[in-house]
Amino acid sequence: MHPWTGTISDDEERRYEASGFGRPSGIGRHPALLIIDVQYRTVGTERRPYWEAIEEYPTACGDVGWAAVDHIRPLLAEFRRLKLPVLYPHVAPKNVDTDSGRLAEKVPAIMTVDAKGYEFVAEVAPVKGDVLLPKKHPSAFFGTPLVSHLIDLGVDTLFVTGCTTSGCVRSSVTDGFAYNFKCVVPAECVYDRSPTSHAVNLFDMNAKYADVLKTAEAIELLQGVSGGINRAAGE
Repeated sequence: MHPWTGTISDDEERRYEASGFGRPSGIGRHPALLIIDVQYRTVGTERRPYWEAIEEYPTACGDVGWAAVDHIRPLLAEFRRLKLPVLYPHVAPKNVDTDSGRLAEKVPAIMTVDAKGYEFVAEVAPVKGDVLLPKKHPSAFFGTPLVSHLIDLGVDTLFVTGCTTSGCVRSSVTDGFAYNFKCVVPAECVYDRSPTSHAVNLFDMNAKYADVLKTAEAIELLQGVSGGINRAAGE
Protein backbone atom coordinates (compact mmCIF):
# COMPACT_ATOMS: atom_id res chain seq x y z
CA MET A 1 0.00 0.00 0.00
CA HIS A 2 1.24 3.47 -0.90
CA PRO A 3 0.64 6.74 0.98
CA TRP A 4 -1.64 7.82 -1.89
CA THR A 5 -3.72 4.62 -1.96
CA GLY A 6 -7.37 5.57 -1.70
CA THR A 7 -6.75 9.08 -3.04
CA ILE A 8 -5.23 8.26 -6.43
CA SER A 9 -7.38 5.79 -8.36
CA ASP A 10 -6.08 2.50 -9.73
CA ASP A 11 -6.73 3.79 -13.24
CA GLU A 12 -4.60 6.88 -12.63
CA GLU A 13 -1.76 4.77 -11.28
CA ARG A 14 -1.94 2.49 -14.33
CA ARG A 15 -1.74 5.52 -16.65
CA TYR A 16 1.53 6.62 -15.09
CA GLU A 17 2.95 3.10 -15.03
CA ALA A 18 2.04 2.59 -18.70
CA SER A 19 3.86 5.80 -19.56
CA GLY A 20 7.00 4.72 -17.72
CA PHE A 21 6.79 7.11 -14.78
CA GLY A 22 7.80 6.24 -11.24
CA ARG A 23 10.92 4.17 -11.79
CA PRO A 24 13.29 4.23 -8.81
CA SER A 25 16.44 6.35 -8.98
CA GLY A 26 18.25 4.99 -5.93
CA ILE A 27 20.83 7.04 -4.05
CA GLY A 28 24.38 8.15 -4.70
CA ARG A 29 27.45 7.84 -2.49
CA HIS A 30 27.08 11.12 -0.60
CA PRO A 31 23.61 11.85 0.80
CA ALA A 32 22.53 14.81 2.89
CA LEU A 33 19.41 15.32 5.00
CA LEU A 34 17.16 18.36 4.65
CA ILE A 35 14.83 19.08 7.58
CA ILE A 36 12.53 21.79 6.29
CA ASP A 37 10.51 24.09 8.59
CA VAL A 38 10.16 21.65 11.48
CA GLN A 39 9.42 24.44 13.93
CA TYR A 40 6.77 24.80 16.61
CA ARG A 41 4.77 27.07 14.32
CA THR A 42 4.17 24.06 12.04
CA VAL A 43 3.36 21.42 14.68
CA GLY A 44 2.36 23.29 17.85
CA THR A 45 4.15 23.19 21.19
CA GLU A 46 2.15 20.13 22.29
CA ARG A 47 0.75 17.08 20.53
CA ARG A 48 -2.78 18.13 19.66
CA PRO A 49 -5.25 17.35 16.87
CA TYR A 50 -5.31 19.84 14.02
CA TRP A 51 -8.29 21.92 15.15
CA GLU A 52 -6.82 22.33 18.61
CA ALA A 53 -3.29 23.00 17.35
CA ILE A 54 -4.37 25.94 15.21
CA GLU A 55 -5.77 27.70 18.26
CA GLU A 56 -2.13 28.17 19.27
CA TYR A 57 -0.60 28.67 15.80
CA PRO A 58 -2.91 28.99 12.79
CA THR A 59 -0.01 27.68 10.68
CA ALA A 60 0.27 24.42 12.67
CA CYS A 61 -0.48 21.00 11.20
CA GLY A 62 -1.05 19.38 14.59
CA ASP A 63 -0.76 15.68 15.26
CA VAL A 64 0.38 14.72 11.74
CA GLY A 65 3.35 17.02 12.23
CA TRP A 66 4.26 15.35 15.49
CA ALA A 67 3.89 11.92 13.88
CA ALA A 68 6.42 13.04 11.25
CA VAL A 69 8.80 14.23 13.99
CA ASP A 70 8.68 10.73 15.46
CA HIS A 71 9.88 9.33 12.11
CA ILE A 72 12.44 12.04 11.41
CA ARG A 73 14.17 11.23 14.72
CA PRO A 74 15.53 7.77 13.75
CA LEU A 75 16.44 8.98 10.26
CA LEU A 76 18.32 11.92 11.75
CA ALA A 77 20.04 9.60 14.22
CA GLU A 78 21.29 7.47 11.31
CA PHE A 79 22.65 10.51 9.49
CA ARG A 80 24.44 11.57 12.65
CA ARG A 81 25.81 8.05 13.21
CA LEU A 82 27.25 8.04 9.70
CA LYS A 83 28.55 11.61 10.09
CA LEU A 84 26.59 12.74 7.05
CA PRO A 85 25.53 16.37 6.61
CA VAL A 86 22.26 17.71 7.96
CA LEU A 87 20.84 21.01 6.74
CA TYR A 88 17.91 23.01 8.12
CA PRO A 89 16.11 25.23 5.61
CA HIS A 90 13.69 27.24 7.74
CA VAL A 91 11.59 30.36 7.89
CA ALA A 92 13.25 32.98 10.08
CA PRO A 93 11.28 35.34 12.34
CA LYS A 94 9.39 37.90 10.30
CA ASN A 95 10.10 41.61 10.33
CA VAL A 96 6.64 43.13 9.86
CA ASP A 97 8.14 46.21 8.20
CA THR A 98 10.12 44.40 5.52
CA ASP A 99 9.06 40.74 5.22
CA SER A 100 5.50 40.81 3.98
CA GLY A 101 5.33 40.12 0.24
CA ARG A 102 3.07 37.80 -1.71
CA LEU A 103 2.83 34.96 0.82
CA ALA A 104 1.74 37.33 3.57
CA GLU A 105 -1.00 38.58 1.25
CA LYS A 106 -2.24 35.02 0.81
CA VAL A 107 -1.64 33.83 4.39
CA PRO A 108 -1.60 36.80 6.82
CA ALA A 109 -1.18 34.45 9.81
CA ILE A 110 2.48 33.94 8.97
CA MET A 111 3.14 37.49 10.15
CA THR A 112 1.74 36.86 13.64
CA VAL A 113 3.94 33.96 14.82
CA ASP A 114 5.72 34.59 18.13
CA ALA A 115 9.36 33.84 18.91
CA LYS A 116 8.59 30.37 20.31
CA GLY A 117 6.92 29.39 17.05
CA TYR A 118 10.17 29.89 15.16
CA GLU A 119 12.16 27.60 17.43
CA PHE A 120 13.17 24.21 16.02
CA VAL A 121 11.29 21.26 17.51
CA ALA A 122 13.61 20.00 20.25
CA GLU A 123 13.42 16.32 19.26
CA VAL A 124 15.01 17.04 15.85
CA ALA A 125 16.78 20.35 16.51
CA PRO A 126 20.13 21.26 14.94
CA VAL A 127 23.46 20.74 16.70
CA LYS A 128 26.88 22.27 16.19
CA GLY A 129 28.08 21.56 12.66
CA ASP A 130 24.65 21.47 11.04
CA VAL A 131 23.89 24.04 8.34
CA LEU A 132 21.10 26.57 9.02
CA LEU A 133 19.49 28.12 5.96
CA PRO A 134 16.95 30.91 6.59
CA LYS A 135 14.57 31.27 3.65
CA LYS A 136 11.74 33.59 2.62
CA HIS A 137 10.13 31.40 -0.02
CA PRO A 138 8.92 27.79 -0.29
CA SER A 139 11.95 26.25 -1.99
CA ALA A 140 15.00 25.60 0.16
CA PHE A 141 17.05 26.62 -2.87
CA PHE A 142 15.50 29.97 -3.76
CA GLY A 143 17.55 32.89 -2.46
CA THR A 144 19.68 30.68 -0.17
CA PRO A 145 23.27 29.33 -0.41
CA LEU A 146 22.02 25.72 -0.31
CA VAL A 147 23.60 24.71 -3.63
CA SER A 148 26.94 26.18 -2.57
CA HIS A 149 26.86 24.15 0.66
CA LEU A 150 25.91 20.95 -1.20
CA ILE A 151 28.71 21.39 -3.73
CA ASP A 152 31.20 22.07 -0.94
CA LEU A 153 30.09 18.88 0.81
CA GLY A 154 30.20 16.80 -2.38
CA VAL A 155 26.54 15.81 -1.93
CA ASP A 156 24.76 13.91 -4.70
CA THR A 157 21.53 12.82 -2.95
CA LEU A 158 18.98 14.68 -0.85
CA PHE A 159 16.75 13.04 1.75
CA VAL A 160 13.97 15.61 2.10
CA THR A 161 11.83 15.81 5.24
CA GLY A 162 9.60 18.38 6.91
CA CYS A 163 6.66 20.43 5.74
CA THR A 164 4.48 21.04 4.01
CA THR A 165 4.39 18.17 1.57
CA SER A 166 2.54 20.24 -1.02
CA GLY A 167 4.55 23.42 -0.40
CA CYS A 168 8.13 23.71 0.77
CA VAL A 169 8.91 20.00 0.46
CA ARG A 170 7.61 19.69 -3.08
CA SER A 171 9.22 22.92 -4.29
CA SER A 172 12.55 21.90 -2.74
CA VAL A 173 12.35 18.47 -4.36
CA THR A 174 11.57 19.87 -7.80
CA ASP A 175 14.41 22.38 -7.52
CA GLY A 176 16.77 19.70 -6.22
CA PHE A 177 15.79 17.50 -9.16
CA ALA A 178 16.42 20.44 -11.52
CA TYR A 179 19.94 20.76 -10.07
CA ASN A 180 20.43 17.05 -10.82
CA PHE A 181 20.45 15.79 -7.24
CA LYS A 182 18.85 12.42 -6.56
CA CYS A 183 15.94 12.96 -4.18
CA VAL A 184 14.43 10.65 -1.58
CA VAL A 185 11.25 11.53 0.33
CA PRO A 186 10.59 9.30 3.35
CA ALA A 187 6.80 9.44 3.30
CA GLU A 188 6.21 9.41 7.07
CA CYS A 189 8.78 12.21 7.54
CA VAL A 190 6.78 14.86 5.67
CA TYR A 191 3.48 16.40 6.65
CA ASP A 192 0.70 18.66 5.47
CA ARG A 193 -2.48 20.15 6.88
CA SER A 194 -4.38 18.63 3.94
CA PRO A 195 -4.41 14.82 3.70
CA THR A 196 -5.47 15.07 0.07
CA SER A 197 -2.67 17.46 -0.92
CA HIS A 198 -0.23 15.29 1.04
CA ALA A 199 -1.22 12.13 -0.84
CA VAL A 200 -1.43 13.71 -4.29
CA ASN A 201 1.95 15.43 -3.98
CA LEU A 202 3.67 12.28 -2.73
CA PHE A 203 2.24 10.42 -5.72
CA ASP A 204 3.37 13.10 -8.16
CA MET A 205 6.85 13.47 -6.69
CA ASN A 206 7.33 9.71 -6.80
CA ALA A 207 6.21 9.62 -10.42
CA LYS A 208 8.56 12.36 -11.62
CA TYR A 209 11.12 13.80 -9.25
CA ALA A 210 11.94 11.56 -6.27
CA ASP A 211 11.82 8.13 -4.73
CA VAL A 212 9.06 8.16 -2.10
CA LEU A 213 9.88 5.46 0.43
CA LYS A 214 8.91 4.32 3.89
CA THR A 215 11.22 5.67 6.57
CA ALA A 216 12.50 2.17 7.32
CA GLU A 217 13.38 1.71 3.65
CA ALA A 218 15.17 5.07 3.59
CA ILE A 219 17.21 4.10 6.65
CA GLU A 220 18.04 0.76 5.05
CA LEU A 221 19.39 2.58 1.98
CA LEU A 222 21.70 4.53 4.25
CA GLN A 223 23.17 1.30 5.59
CA GLY A 224 25.14 1.08 2.34
CA VAL A 225 26.81 4.43 2.87
CA SER A 226 30.23 3.67 4.28
CA GLY A 227 31.07 6.91 6.03
CA GLY A 228 31.06 10.65 6.18
CA ILE A 229 32.00 13.26 3.63
CA ASN A 230 35.36 14.95 3.45
CA ARG A 231 34.43 18.61 3.18
CA ALA A 232 37.52 19.47 1.16
CA ALA A 233 37.68 16.55 -1.25
CA GLY A 234 34.03 15.52 -1.46
CA GLU A 235 34.99 11.91 -0.80
